[in-house]
Formats: sequence, structure tokens, C-alpha cells
Amino acid sequence: MSAKGSKIAIYGAIVANMAIAVSKFIAASITGSSAMLSEGIHSIVDSSNGMLLLYGIKRSKQPADKKHPFGYGKEIYFWSFVVALLIFALGGGIAIYEGIIHLQHPVEIENIMINYIVLSAAILFEGTSLLIALKQFNGSFKLGGLLGKIRKSKDSAGFAIIIEDIGAIVGLVVALLGLLAGDLFEFAYADGMASIIIGLILCGMAVILATETKGLLLGESLNDEELQKIEQILQKHPKVLKYGLIKSIHFGPESVMLGLEVEFIDTLSIDDAERETLLIEKEILDCCSHIDKIYIEAKDI
Repeated sequence: MSAKGSKIAIYGAIVANMAIAVSKFIAASITGSSAMLSEGIHSIVDSSNGMLLLYGIKRSKQPADKKHPFGYGKEIYFWSFVVALLIFALGGGIAIYEGIIHLQHPVEIENIMINYIVLSAAILFEGTSLLIALKQFNGSFKLGGLLGKIRKSKDSAGFAIIIEDIGAIVGLVVALLGLLAGDLFEFAYADGMASIIIGLILCGMAVILATETKGLLLGESLNDEELQKIEQILQKHPKVLKYGLIKSIHFGPESVMLGLEVEFIDTLSIDDAERETLLIEKEILDCCSHIDKIYIEAKDI
């Protein structure tokens, strides 16, 4: 997903979450539902997270300077990690706390039909937001192989929105089932239990997001497919005798530094080695356009 695509998905998520949050809080105040209150807090957290991701994208686009000679691309990874912490602490933590309080002091839910309407509408809005995010991330609406694509992706803003939306939809379904169980079976503890389950789901989503973002913060290399393409380029050059470990690191979703140590055949002159180096650089850039920094060192390996 490009930065533009990430922004479209984030704007869609913010608009959906703000509209949903207002309706959830109104419903919670009327009905006294802890699950609905937890969902309202979740939507506010999601809206705030979207704004943090937009800020992170803006910061990551700053040009390189003396203090950060390789640019600010990793800013988006930092803010994505902050988002994971907020989902865990504010979203999951508060939902679990509210659930425990309502288990200790169960409250009869009034005007329950309002909750049904709001939750059903929220599922529709969140589903629309998820479809937009999937379209920008996958190029399609398909969920198949999504986890694998998230693991391969270096666009933390893009997959953060998808993880949030999936967590939100699952949480809404749990809240709806909790209200339904309490309504049909007159089980006063169902609402509090649903709130705790929602909190655990949010914590789980936060752990997934934090784990994926941590790798990017530490510095991930190109994926195996791209490394194989670079190896094929080096192997097809008859003047390349051998090469060392291909070193690469992501400084952002669209910024990669690549370092190569190459040993040319002994009969190659300095000028010919320089031309061969430039040719290798061009071929690598043609196959991997997001590589923007290449350092090739000719030496005996």
C-alpha cells in the first residue's frame, strides 16, 4: 500500500469511528450497558489512533538532514507501535475494567433495542471501513492470505488499520451476542462478560500489531523474493566472481538501503569495474523500485 493508499484507509476509519463512538455513548447512557460503553471507548481510541498514524505518515516524509541522514521513514513505525500500546492500555484495559465492575455490580439494561440498532449500524460502518482498507492494502476485498501479507508488508499504517477494523468488528459481534444472551436468558452477567471478552480481543490485536511493528523498528531486510531477484542479477554477471551477504534494511515502507560486497574477476580494470557496478545498481533499481540507497563495494571476499 502506498502512503496515499494508507491515508485513504485511515480517513475512512476515522470518519466511521467518530460517527460510531457518538452513537455508542448515547446508547450506553440510555441503556446502562457496560459492553456498549466499552465499545464507545474503543471507537474513540481507534479515532485517536488514526490521527496518530496520519501524524506518523506526515513525519516520515520529512527530508533527510544532518541529524537523520537516512531520513525519518521509521517515524511511522514508532507511531504504529504507540497505537498498539494505546489499543492495549486504553481499549483493552478499560474494557476489561468496566466488565469486572459490571460483574460485581450487574445493572439491568433498559431500552435494549437501541443497543441492537446501534451495534448493527456500527458493524455496517466498520465493515465498510475494513473493505476500504483491504482494497488499499490488497488491491482487492479478499481476506485470504491476509496474515501472510501483513507479515511481509512494511506499511505499518496500512496493516494497523486492518487489524483495528477486524478487532472492532469481532468486538461488536461479541457485544451484540452478550446483549442478546442477557435479553433472551435474563442473564445479568452477560453484558459484563462481553465487555471482558472485548477487552481481551483488543489486547490480542494490540499484541499482534506490536509484534509486527517491533520487527520494523529494529530493522527488517528485504523479503526472500526480492533478495532472490538481487542474487539472480549478481549471478548472471560473468564479471562478478562472487559476492558477500546481501545487507538491506527498511527505513520506511518505501525506503530501503542496500549494501553489497562484490569481488570482480582479476582481469577487470578499475574503469570496467565502475561501469559494471553502475550496471548492477541500475538493474537492482529496476527490479526493486523502493530501494533508494545502494552501496556496492568492490573487494576481495
